[in-house]
Amino acid sequence: MKDAGSPTLPADNSLIPPGSRVLCAVSGGADSVCLLHLLSRREDVSLVAAHFNHQLRGAEADRDEQFVRDLCTRWGIPLTVGRGEVRTFAQREGLSLEEAARTLRYAFLSQAAETEGCGLIATGHNADDNAETMLLNLIRGTGVAGLAGIPPVRGKLVRPLLSVTREEITAYLEAYGLPHAEDSTNPDPAYSRNRIRAQVMPVLRALNPQAVPHMGRAARELTALRDYLDQEARRAFVGLATGPGWASLPWETLQDAPEPLQPRLVFLLWDQMGVGRKDLGAVHLEAVLALENERTLHLPRGITAQRQRGRLFLERRKAPLPTLELLPNVPTHWGSYTLTLLDHREGEGLALSTPAEGPLTVGPCPPAGRLWLPGAKGSRTVKRLCLDRGIPLSRREGLPAIYAGDRLTAVWELGVDMEALPAGGPCRFIQVIKHREEEEHEGK
Repeated sequence: MKDAGSPTLPADNSLIPPGSRVLCAVSGGADSVCLLHLLSRREDVSLVAAHFNHQLRGAEADRDEQFVRDLCTRWGIPLTVGRGEVRTFAQREGLSLEEAARTLRYAFLSQAAETEGCGLIATGHNADDNAETMLLNLIRGTGVAGLAGIPPVRGKLVRPLLSVTREEITAYLEAYGLPHAEDSTNPDPAYSRNRIRAQVMPVLRALNPQAVPHMGRAARELTALRDYLDQEARRAFVGLATGPGWASLPWETLQDAPEPLQPRLVFLLWDQMGVGRKDLGAVHLEAVLALENERTLHLPRGITAQRQRGRLFLERRKAPLPTLELLPNVPTHWGSYTLTLLDHREGEGLALSTPAEGPLTVGPCPPAGRLWLPGAKGSRTVKRLCLDRGIPLSRREGLPAIYAGDRLTAVWELGVDMEALPAGGPCRFIQVIKHREEEEHEGK
C-alpha cells in the first residue's frame, strides 16, 4: 500500500492537517475505497473507517458490509459499523428513500466520530459528483449557493477528492489493483442523479472532454461569490428576534437590502429554525419575498412564514387543535386555555342563551366565520374583527371558538353573536382561563 513511485491523485490534503484523527466513510464503492487507501498511506494522521448498512438491498447490502470488514482487516484499519431501517424511517418521517438514507447515514457518522474521538469526517465525493450536483440544483431552480455545488468543508465534514475525476479514481484503483463493490442501483434510471450520470454527462464530455474540471472551476468561483454575498448578508441581518419555535426579522430589513442579498437574508432567518436548508428552493424564497401582509405561507419542514406588524415571522407549524365537546362542570383543556361549562357566571368567560339541551363545542377560530356583535350594523368575518382589534394572525389561530351545533356563536376576545346573547335570565356560562405561555412572537 506504500509502494515507492506509485501513482498519486490531486487530492486536497490540506483539508486533513497532520496530526488529525479522521473518520473515513467507506461504502465499499470505488470512491470511498480510493479515499481510504489514500488516507491509509499518510503516516501523519490517525485513521478510523466507518460503514453504514442502509438495509435497502438485502443480501447485496450485507455483502458490501462484509467487503468493507474484510478490507479493513487486511489493511489493519479499525472499523465501526452502523445499521438503520431506512425504509421504515422514510415512511415514518415522510421522506424519500434517498433523503432518509442520507439523514441516517450522516447521523451515524457524526455519532461515530464523537465515539471514536475523530475531529474530521472524510467522504469520497469527487469532481463528477460535484458536476452532477450542480446540474441537479440548476434544474431544480437554485441560486448561486446551489450552483456552487458540494462544499469541500462543512463543519467536521471534509471532501479531499472533490477535484479528482471519476476517471482518475478508476485509474488509481487499477494501478494499485484495489477491489471495490459495485452498487446495483447505480444504473437505475429511477434516480435523477443516475439519469444525469448516464445520459447528460456523456454528452457534455463529448462536447468538451474538460467539462467536469471546468465545472469544478466554476463551482469554486461561485463558492467565493457565495461566501462574499453571505458575508454581506450577515452584515445586513439586523433586527432578529427569536423565541421557542419561531424567528422574525423586520420586513424593512428585507426591503432595504440589495436584491442579491434578499434571498440570503431569508436563508439566515431560516437557519434559526434548525431544520436544514436542503428542501428550501428558489420558488420558496420568491414566495416569501412576495408575501402579502397578514398572509400565511406553508414551507417545507413544517415551517410557516407570516408577514405581520412590519415583520417576517417563521414558525414551526403546530398540530391543528381539535374540536371538543364542552360537558357541564368538566374542565376542558384546549390549546392555551381551560374552558368549563357552568350554569352560572363565575370569573371571566362567555355567557350564552343557547338551548340548555344542545351541545356546545370548542374548536379552532374560523377566519371566514361571521359574528354579529353588539353595536355593529351587521355581521363581520372573524378575520376582519381581529384585524380591527389588532389581534395578529398568530394569536387568532389559538383563540377558542364556541359552536352551538355547527353554528359559530362566540369567539374569545371578540364576543358573543347577537343571536346567542342572554336576555338577562338564565344562561349557559363558559368560564375561560388562559394559561401563561412561553413567550409568543407577537410580543417581540
